[in-house]
Amino acid sequence: TLHFTVELASTPGERERGLMYRRGMQPDHGMLFDFEREQMVAFWMKNTPLPLDMLFIDDAGTVVQVSPDAVPYSEMPIPSAQPVRAVLELNAGTARRLGIAPGAKVEHPIFTAAPATP
Repeated sequence: TLHFTVELASTPGERERGLMYRRGMQPDHGMLFDFEREQMVAFWMKNTPLPLDMLFIDDAGTVVQVSPDAVPYSEMPIPSAQPVRAVLELNAGTARRLGIAPGAKVEHPIFTAAPATP
């Protein structure tokens, strides 16, 4: 079992800002973006100097897509291939180094809570 200390980005403002302007992050840290219900999402690296891995996670907490090594400051969209509940951003290279791939399970209270009602 792998353990990460994550900041939760659950409001529109927190999700919009994300890891922008951050120059460093501990190796075992990350940011978890909670969209409250499964939906198509797209990320970009605008104003983000840290290279990142993005793990796209479904409502059951299963990693369905890994987008590794996002390029700092890039405004190229990084879309989900299917609707997802959340995205976990980690330092670039973490997924490869630790063998995190589609099918991996993520445990966090957002994946066991009742889904938000529209």
